[in-house]
Amino acid sequence: MGLRSTALRRPRGWLFAVLVSLAATLLVLGAPVSAHADTTDDGQEITDFYFAGNITFEGEPIEGVGLKVEGGGFEAETETDAEGKWRLYVPEKEKYTISVDEDTLPEGVIVDVGQLPEGVSPVDGTSGSFEAEFGLTGTKIVNLFLGEGERVSVSMLDQIVSRAVGGINFGLLLGLASMGAALIYGTTRLSNFAHGEMVTWGGVVVVLVASFWQLPLWLGIVAAVLAGGLLGWAMDAGLWRPLRRRGLGIVQLMIVSIGLSLAMRYVLQYMIGGGTLQLPGASPTPMQFGPVSLSYIDLIAMGTSLVVIIGMAYFLTRTRIGKATRAISDNPQLAAASGIDVDRVIRIVWILAGVLAAISGILWAYFRPGVKWDMGMQMLLLMFAAITLGGLGSAVGALIGSIIVGLAVEVSTLWIPSDLKYASALLALILILLFRPQGLLGRKERLG
Repeated sequence: MGLRSTALRRPRGWLFAVLVSLAATLLVLGAPVSAHADTTDDGQEITDFYFAGNITFEGEPIEGVGLKVEGGGFEAETETDAEGKWRLYVPEKEKYTISVDEDTLPEGVIVDVGQLPEGVSPVDGTSGSFEAEFGLTGTKIVNLFLGEGERVSVSMLDQIVSRAVGGINFGLLLGLASMGAALIYGTTRLSNFAHGEMVTWGGVVVVLVASFWQLPLWLGIVAAVLAGGLLGWAMDAGLWRPLRRRGLGIVQLMIVSIGLSLAMRYVLQYMIGGGTLQLPGASPTPMQFGPVSLSYIDLIAMGTSLVVIIGMAYFLTRTRIGKATRAISDNPQLAAASGIDVDRVIRIVWILAGVLAAISGILWAYFRPGVKWDMGMQMLLLMFAAITLGGLGSAVGALIGSIIVGLAVEVSTLWIPSDLKYASALLALILILLFRPQGLLGRKERLG
């Protein structure tokens, strides 16, 4: 009876350790952002470029009018104060779309397009959206005057189509990072909390080569991909393989990865500072494809993601190393007994994960324009959601989960504030796991 009682109580200690680890993770993910971000009262990051102005109707200021700025994947929101004044900060001196929330205007009035300032033009098919670009300075004053008129807006179907395309684009670049993290989990059972910093590393290397050192952009991209693979190799050779040989448990390894994430994050901040740095050619002029607005960078990003994902699928299904990777993911002991060099395959997986993370970091820096020291941390929770949603350890499942997360994040902004859009991805994760706990492509496992 004594032995049986001890065996029954032991899982509670493991459960407590996991709960403590999760609590520490939440503190890690949430604390640094507010401590280092230089923001306004409504949450905007202060930059050197901004749009500002007044909104008046019959000479009187209008308080509480909502405004949003969008461009190149960036977006921010604010509202007018008691004097009708507003300000929207943007990361770069490019063309942006400023939208007025017409539901917050007095009834029966719209923006008078006849009084728009120079450099501001209405978007076709709308009465509350305007394209604006800077002049010689980093400040653009956009005073808006209201007048009586009939409101024109984009149809809900067109908005859904536009957001869905943006969600697929986001899901593909998220899938690149998630596939690497899923391969690491599948072969080592490690939830790598430092994977977000591996994503950031790709963007940082491009900034260093192309912006700081003024070398060609293509050379920066090549250097970032090589540096990503080198980082993956170094992390496994210098840390994870020695820890595996010492027999550390999964919980201990997870806590080590949290500490590594913190260390890498602040090293990156020391390297590039706390601001947002732009890559060459960010925020290009978008092209219109019906209701969908895409830039040439968006098209290149989607094409690159598809090519890399197809290449990974071929690697996993047609090559000897890929088949060995799947065998180790299924049963590492049996794979080792059959003659597979497990350590060598895991080393290759880490290198591939670093390459995929670096490519994702480059594309993310163009999708949400700019490279920042903690940008990978902002993706980490979404990566874990995608991996869990698709099925733990499944690279294809991680890709499918990423597409679902991307669609949920982008389409949900039609009905909920953009500040809550990432919560919609977690809600989709909870709903699916309630009906299929193992994930979409995961397998049921019997415990005990």
